[in-house]
Formats: sequence, C-alpha cells, structure tokens
Amino acid sequence: MNHEKSEALFSRAKTVIPGGVNSPVRAFKSVGCNPIFIEKAAGSKIYDADGNAYIDYVGSWGPMILGHCHPKVVEAIQQTAADGASFGAPTARETELAELVCRAYPNIEKIRMVSSGTEATMSAIRLARGYTGRDKILKFDGCYHGHADSLLVKAGSGLATFGVPTSPGVPADFAKYTLTATYNDLEETKQLVAANKDEIACIILEPIAGNMGCVPPCPGFLEGLRTLCSAEGILLIIDEVMTGFRVAFGGAQERFNVRGDLVCLGKIIGGGLPVGAFGGKKEIMDSLSPEGGVYQAGTLSGNPLAMSAGIATLTLLQEEGFYQQLEEKSAYLEKGLLQVAGNRSLDTCWQRVGGMFCTYFQQGPVNCFADAANSDTETFGKFFRSMLDNGINLAPSQFEAGFMSIAHSTEDLDRTIEAADKSFAAL
Repeated sequence: MNHEKSEALFSRAKTVIPGGVNSPVRAFKSVGCNPIFIEKAAGSKIYDADGNAYIDYVGSWGPMILGHCHPKVVEAIQQTAADGASFGAPTARETELAELVCRAYPNIEKIRMVSSGTEATMSAIRLARGYTGRDKILKFDGCYHGHADSLLVKAGSGLATFGVPTSPGVPADFAKYTLTATYNDLEETKQLVAANKDEIACIILEPIAGNMGCVPPCPGFLEGLRTLCSAEGILLIIDEVMTGFRVAFGGAQERFNVRGDLVCLGKIIGGGLPVGAFGGKKEIMDSLSPEGGVYQAGTLSGNPLAMSAGIATLTLLQEEGFYQQLEEKSAYLEKGLLQVAGNRSLDTCWQRVGGMFCTYFQQGPVNCFADAANSDTETFGKFFRSMLDNGINLAPSQFEAGFMSIAHSTEDLDRTIEAADKSFAAL
C-alpha cells in the first residue's frame, strides 16, 4: 500500500510533537514502521490519509464496540453540540449516564465522572488511601493503569526491580509505596500483604489484563483477591477501563462474578469520546469532596458531548442478543485464525475473552507478564506489517489486545482470516 501522505504527515508532526505522536504506542516503533494517519472511519473500517481502507481491530483501543460512527451515537453528539460543548456546570445527562452505569454494576452505588482512564485510577487510589488511612498500594506486573506517578512501576515495561519506577521523572520515593506482584499468582500476593500488614490501602488490577495482550484470570485468582482484601481491610479496585461493557454489559465483574470495592471505567461509557469514571460503595464514595475530605476535581468532568455519546452507546448495548452476536463473531474469527495458523510451522498462541483477544508468537499459554515477554516480538512486527499491507489494522504492539465490534461482517472476518493466512505463509 502507498503511505506517502502518512509519511509526510509524520515528518511534519515530528517537528512540533514529541516523537510525532500524542501517545507513545501510536509511533509504531515496536513493529518496525511508521504510523498511518487516519482521516475517517465508518463501521468496521478506518481510512488513512492516502485513501487506504483497513478492517479495524483496534477500535480506538476498545470503545468502538458498536463500530465507528454509529448513526445514533453521531446523532446524539450532534444534537448536544448544538446546545453547547462544555459548561463546567451540572447537566441532567451526567445523572442519566451515572444511573445507567449503576444499574449495570450493582457494586457501584455512587460514581464520579472524569475525563480519562488515568484520572479514574489515580483518583480511585487517592480515595482508597484517604478512606483507609494507609499509604501503600499493590499492583501487578504488566498491568497498566494509566501514567500517574505511583502506577508507573512494572507497568508492562519489563523492568523487574522492586520499587523502581519504570519512567524517568517519577521519584523513587513515590515508587516505594507501590508493591508489585505477579499477575495470577495469589500466593505471592498473600505473602506481600502479610509482609506489609495494615499498610496497604488497595490492590488494583485489570480483571483481564489487556496491556500484556489478553490474559484472563486463572480460576480462583479474582476470588482469592476478593477474600484477601475483605479479610485485611484492603480495598479491591477493579480497573475496567478496558473491559467494562466490553466482555459483558456488566463487564468482567459480571462475567467472573467477583465485585470490587471501587471500579474504574472509561472508553465505552463515553462512546469513544474522552471520558473516565470511578465508583463504588456509597460509604467509600462519600469520602470525596464536597461530601468528605478527599479532594478530586475536573473542569471537563461530565462533559455533555461525552455523556450524550455514552448514553446512546450503553442504550444500544442493552439490545437483546448484542453480546451473543459479539461472541459469535469473535469465535468465528478465532476458529479461522487457529486453522490457518495450524497449517504453518509457527509457534502461536491465541487467547480470547469475549470480543477481546490477542495472538502471541510463542507456544503459550500466557498467564502473566513474564510469560508474555517470551513472545517473539520481531516476528509479530513482521506479521503486523504484512496484515497492514493486506488491509487489516491490528494494535501496533505484541502486548496490546485486539477488539471485535458488532459492525464486523462475516465478509470482514473472512478477509481477515485470508490476510492472516498470507501473512503466516510469508513468515
């Protein structure tokens, strides 16, 4: 494919934007090429500046579960924009969306809207510390919860030294309050909790780790964390920024029947517009200002455009059979990709939960970040570039999940399987 205009746009962007991108993974560095610049999207397709069309499995990193530019979501945004894009004051839409989320998540009794997933996790952790009076937090290697200082420790980077931040600019003094354990290792987590008795405010995790590919929880892991947190007075924060309304209407917590004390949401609840939220039990949430002393604020929180897009999206997700259709499409793609991969002598491992998936270039299974790090990233880069040349847009990293939308047709899936067959053959 010709990417001449994208190349020119990237060169121009690099003169005024660090690395030419406003989020690092967009630079395509890990897959050995330069990024494509997108001009528009519709349904299951995105279109770049050179007019190339791609079947899209990134979906703006998850929220486009309805496909791009769903007419009812677009209409909701347009109607709201005609009345004003931002007020910095309460609107009825904020309450309506909050009520929709609370109905989907019975453990969310109150919720606060923010503008990003990073804001949601950062605020939830501050709330947990304020509520418990404890300073330390525990997270898992390879789980990414945004770029707040205390969370950039073993955040999928592969650095394995305890208590050392994985980004310059994060003081080591901040990092010492962040404990890290191996994802899916309950015994290691229990040992860390015992060694830091009455010091840990919260345990935060992705219920399905989507920042090391697609790693589901092993049987008993989430249940064990819930029991441990309840016994030790630790708040369990379940980060569903990626999985919320994606793997079920009530997210991974509905799917696995384990409930957090606090829940972080994002992406889908704004229909793809910038949004995030955190919520939980009333007694915890009432510790937030202006009810309590834990301060959190945001001028654009509850932005009317995002609220309207979110209401339209969540309403459509409740249509009968929606998640069954998404499961059937995902299973169809899985079956086809496994078949064509099986025809080649490549080590591959496919992991999927609902409409969220990843192909690893290794034997697998992948249960934690150390497992994911064994993947052949060079081969993945070649596979990515070949798929892109064949009109398939995947996440430009071995360590990111892919996403199905309801807009993907059987023809799209067949074309994807055909492109994968060609790409595997080329490898």
